[in-house]
Amino acid sequence: MALASRAALWWARRRGRCPAAAALRPPPRLPAGPGACVRPYSSRDEEKIDMSTYSVESIRNFSIIAHVDHGKSTLADRLLEITGTIAKTDCNKQVLDKLQVERERGITVKAQSASLFYSHEGVNYLLNLIDTPGHVDFSYEVSRSLSACQGVILVVDANEGIQAQTVANFYLAFEAQLAIIPVINKIDLKNADPERVEKQIEKLFDIPVDECIRISAKQGTNVERVLQKVIEKIPPPQFNTTDPLKALVFDSTFDHYRGVIANIALFGGEIQKGHKIVSAHTKKRYEVNEVGILTPNEQPMHKLYAGQVGYLIAGMKEVTEAQIGDTLFMHKQPVEPLPGFKSAKPMVFAGMYPVDHSEYNNLKSALERLTLNDSSVSVHRDSSPALGAGWRLGFLGLLHMEVFNQRLEQEYNMSVILTAPTVPYKAVLSSAKLIKEYGKEEITVINPAQFPDKLSVSEYMEPTVLGTIVTPHKYIGKIIALCQDRRAVQKDMLYIDEHRVMLKYLFPLNEIVLDFYDALKSLSSGYASFDYEDAGYQAADLIKMDILLNGNPVEELATIIHNDKAYATGKFLCERLKDAIPRQLFEIAIQAAIGKKIIARETLKAYRKNVVAKCYGGDITRRMKLLKRQAEGKKLMRKIGNVEVPKDAFIHVLKRQSDK
Repeated sequence: MALASRAALWWARRRGRCPAAAALRPPPRLPAGPGACVRPYSSRDEEKIDMSTYSVESIRNFSIIAHVDHGKSTLADRLLEITGTIAKTDCNKQVLDKLQVERERGITVKAQSASLFYSHEGVNYLLNLIDTPGHVDFSYEVSRSLSACQGVILVVDANEGIQAQTVANFYLAFEAQLAIIPVINKIDLKNADPERVEKQIEKLFDIPVDECIRISAKQGTNVERVLQKVIEKIPPPQFNTTDPLKALVFDSTFDHYRGVIANIALFGGEIQKGHKIVSAHTKKRYEVNEVGILTPNEQPMHKLYAGQVGYLIAGMKEVTEAQIGDTLFMHKQPVEPLPGFKSAKPMVFAGMYPVDHSEYNNLKSALERLTLNDSSVSVHRDSSPALGAGWRLGFLGLLHMEVFNQRLEQEYNMSVILTAPTVPYKAVLSSAKLIKEYGKEEITVINPAQFPDKLSVSEYMEPTVLGTIVTPHKYIGKIIALCQDRRAVQKDMLYIDEHRVMLKYLFPLNEIVLDFYDALKSLSSGYASFDYEDAGYQAADLIKMDILLNGNPVEELATIIHNDKAYATGKFLCERLKDAIPRQLFEIAIQAAIGKKIIARETLKAYRKNVVAKCYGGDITRRMKLLKRQAEGKKLMRKIGNVEVPKDAFIHVLKRQSDK
């Protein structure tokens, strides 16, 4: 009998029916970010929230914007804790930074949204928060996020003060006519000077000092005041649930089992499971399988209403079906599509090829899914005689390119070869034959292999950017010298306060795209910050430079440079390549060439066996015979030997800062 009851108890525990087992069962966990610990166990886990109780007047949609490392994600963590969205524990660090690359680098790469429920003066509010990246390379994420908001929290570091990306993000919000709440973070730091930062904000942005809120996001000091200010200052969305459905797709991800998950902001109407919807971009019809909100993980809801932000799953199986900026509307109730987003303008182009060509289709699929999640990347089919079929990808900057490559490796396990990054040049053709071939007089060149010869071109043009540098005044001399070395033209110089200066320079884009940011940080001990915006094209004396290994051109290392810097750059590249290429059993000649003219050369000596070690005496002719035989063998090896360039060498050799 005892044995039978023991067996019954064992089965009950297995099935979860035993009261003791139920008591020991842990509360539900947040599966997403490694930083998120345990969500408080509440009635929300058992019954769905009725979203209809949150009228448009009780909704606030806002973003957190700031320069890199000013504490956006930490502030988002505190807001999630205060509203009870996540449990208050020590392991909540950058909860909304869900990507592995974000945790490794300590920066936000993807804008992430979360819905918060907060009660203020007896009224329940729904707050939709979007945490945005701070680096200039991800400014497109910021501009997209602002389209779903009515206000922003502008975070400024009390120690660092206003920096370049702070200015850029402020003007993005200002141009979008959003309510701006200035927040001074990190007041707990030893060197914090909130009074100085308040004066900077008043001088640059014309925001009164008394509107600034001083907080410490890390310690949670005064953070609740930020939530109250959000409710008081940010207006509710001006939409109506009685209008026809109009939903903006502002972000999307791909799930292997459920297809495309679209993040939507409702500009009118309501949506629920079973509704028939149509995409304004593809004209395809879908049936809604699931709608919900992000808290910060997906939480299914019965229905979403105008003014609310959430996600939608509608059986979109192809990545091309969910275009970011698309408008969704109800079947047989067409509406005027929303303006969508201004397409991102790529600043850097690089070739991408699979290491093994049998992986071509897998890489193609991975690229389609990753570009769905990162729509700022432009993709064009390309091919190389040396590397075969691949793609030419356009990125917003070098960090963007490195992060994209890292995500391919981590999320899709794809190993690729990336060629040297280049910027898009323009050429005004003079040859009638080429004008007829291209169908236009002015062409854009994104691949050095397609750079037209000088004889058939009347003028080359290079892209320029207007750069903003914010730095402590004691580094001005070094920074001006750096800018002059990069062919920059000074446009403006403004003292923000007695210690900080804002410089504006017109830069050729190819001079800053690779390592200008690193050089600027080195010269200023990490205090200077940099931001840039597109400034069109200007005429330039450009040439194409090839790198040869034992007389064979390496297509991946071909670059387009300014004529004045050809010799210095050629010598520098040869020296860096000498360090990057492993030694072989034969000698390697590394050369930089412009057309047929060699302008620089380095020689990588061969590994060499001491063949005369056994000659401890005798005639000299014996030694000479052995050395001659060895030289003939090396010569033969050089003819038939292949020089493998390591795939990480392409970016390494182009950086001007020595790693030594």
